[in-house]
Amino acid sequence: MFNKIILVGNLTRDIELRYSQGGMGIANTAIATSRKFTVNGEKKEEVCFVDITFFGRSAEVANQYLRKGSKILIEGRLNFDQWVDQNGQKRSKHSVVVETMQMLDSKGDNQNGGQHAQQSDNHDGGYEEEYSNAPQQSHQQPATQRSAPSQAREMPSSNSVPVIDIDEDEIPF
Repeated sequence: MFNKIILVGNLTRDIELRYSQGGMGIANTAIATSRKFTVNGEKKEEVCFVDITFFGRSAEVANQYLRKGSKILIEGRLNFDQWVDQNGQKRSKHSVVVETMQMLDSKGDNQNGGQHAQQSDNHDGGYEEEYSNAPQQSHQQPATQRSAPSQAREMPSSNSVPVIDIDEDEIPF
């Protein structure tokens, strides 16, 4: 079976960070995604709100750099939550457990100085961090080759970034 979801959108609230008894960071927030479409010549927009959860180092990084309104790309898996509310009613919802994230805010929009960071939790306490002006393809490196956050590479010059001409109606957010 395959359970993978990719979302791009804006955070609807600040990160709520807490720690498990074992000391692992757990961060909760939500993301709003939208799509624009036309029905009978009338332009419409549909917005979807999804709860998301970060674990480990990604939770701490998200709490440090992301705020309500931050633009982010996340990759993860759907999770089905079930519980009984205060009135004894059975409740359920789908949420996304984030496996990798890429911060998409432009320079000056966040505390990250405009660098696009991609975080990936490997559930062994390790993670990888890449900086780039262009979208990153997800990849795994052996633990011995992972760079620490303090050893981040410099961003490429603006001359090396390709120009992409995209009509605003084609962008889903």
